[in-house]
Amino acid sequence: MDLKSLIRDVYDFPKEGIVFKDITTVLQDPAGLRFAVDEFEKALKDVDFDLVVGPESRGFIFGVPLAYNMNKGFIPVRKEGKLPYKTKSKEYDLEYGSAVVEIHMDAIKPGDRVVVVDDLLATGGTSKAMVELIEEMGGIVVKMVYLIELSFLKGREVLQGQDVEAIIKY
Repeated sequence: MDLKSLIRDVYDFPKEGIVFKDITTVLQDPAGLRFAVDEFEKALKDVDFDLVVGPESRGFIFGVPLAYNMNKGFIPVRKEGKLPYKTKSKEYDLEYGSAVVEIHMDAIKPGDRVVVVDDLLATGGTSKAMVELIEEMGGIVVKMVYLIELSFLKGREVLQGQDVEAIIKY
C-alpha cells in the first residue's frame, strides 16, 4: 500500500509557511490504518522492549494499538498540565515555537526498555525531550519509530545515538 497517497498536505498550518502532513486521511481509511499499525509492528518485531511511549496526541493513536498487539504497556507523554498525577517535565523547541511535555513520575522504572512511537519526526524537539525524560527516570530508549520523517528538517541529527526508523520519508 502507498501510504503517501493517503497523506494530505495542508499549507500554512498551524502558521504561515508551514506545510502540515495531515494523517487523518490515513486514520479514516481502514486499510491505511491497519497497514500503518502493521508497519510499526514490523519495525519492532526483533526489538526487545517493555513499554511503548507515545506523545499527545498522534503518538497515542499509533502507540496504543501497537502496545496492545505486542502485549506491552503504553505510557502517554502529554502537554503540560494534562496528566492527573505527579509529573516530570521537559521544555523543548519545535519548528514553530516551544512547548513542555510531561510524563508521570512513576511511569518508567530504572532499566525499562522503551520504544518511542509517533506520527512525525520533524526537528526532533519533542522526541529529544521524551528521550531525556525517559533517561532521567532510568529508562533505556531502544528504538524510535515514526510514520513520517521530514528529513529536510534534520530531526534525526538531534537524535544522534538513537535507533530511528520512519515508515515514510519526505
